[in-house]
Amino acid sequence: MTVYPNVKLNLGLRVLGKRPDGYHELQTAFVPCYAFSDCLEIVPASGFEIDVFGPEYSGWDPSEDLSARAWRLLRADFGIPPVRISLEKRSPVGAGLGGGSADGAFALAALNEMFSLGLPKERLAEYAAQLGSDCAFFVYNFPMFGSGRGEVLEPLRLPLDGYRFEVAVPEGVHVSTREAYEGLRCQNGAKMLHPPGEKGGGCDENGQKCDRPPVDLRTILTETPIERWKDVVVNDFEASVFKTYPAIAELKEEFYRKGAVYAAMSGSGSAVFGIFRDKATKEDAR
Repeated sequence: MTVYPNVKLNLGLRVLGKRPDGYHELQTAFVPCYAFSDCLEIVPASGFEIDVFGPEYSGWDPSEDLSARAWRLLRADFGIPPVRISLEKRSPVGAGLGGGSADGAFALAALNEMFSLGLPKERLAEYAAQLGSDCAFFVYNFPMFGSGRGEVLEPLRLPLDGYRFEVAVPEGVHVSTREAYEGLRCQNGAKMLHPPGEKGGGCDENGQKCDRPPVDLRTILTETPIERWKDVVVNDFEASVFKTYPAIAELKEEFYRKGAVYAAMSGSGSAVFGIFRDKATKEDAR
């Protein structure tokens, strides 16, 4: 079986604080993006094998790829037989597009179908959440609002009719998720520790606390015209990532110079996207 895992974009990404389990509490909207995709082939085999290759493969251990971990999860619970996985990495790595997460989720769905496990999407999403915070989104692969650490998902209707997306990645720029999270700071410069409402309240370092206003990103996205998103739909990683990687900030400004009504960095990585009014819609309006 061959599938083509696509990537995702984040419309807004608000990080509310660090949780006791080490993850961060966040709010974001996930939307599927088909600008890039990997090629994932899974076939029966006498013993488990995996081969990862392609222009975006950076030499990580194939046995720890999320597609391999997906097979191990289902084998542990259902005893599925060995397979051979061939993964051609085409989607950018370290770009905040979730290509690796997509590989894991698509592998789960493919294995579910290959071996007739009959798992509904809700169960597959539970397995996907064990692989990574944004993996569950790719089980559904339509606009979803994410909360918790990104695994709590609700369908989201967005006012995107008449608009198109463009995506670009600065050449040679990779941002690790760990690096992005370590750069998060509160408005007063304190390092982000605990989310609002928990013991210690808000962000706190050396006795400092910052007042982070309540975030209702879902309402902002669904009730605010896209032309006004520029000032209110925020990716909290941009502040620190742009300082370290000015090429990413420049790419965002380039989208605005080209006429985007909204532009932002996606997730915690280097990819930037712009939302443009669809040309056909403009012509129809005349």
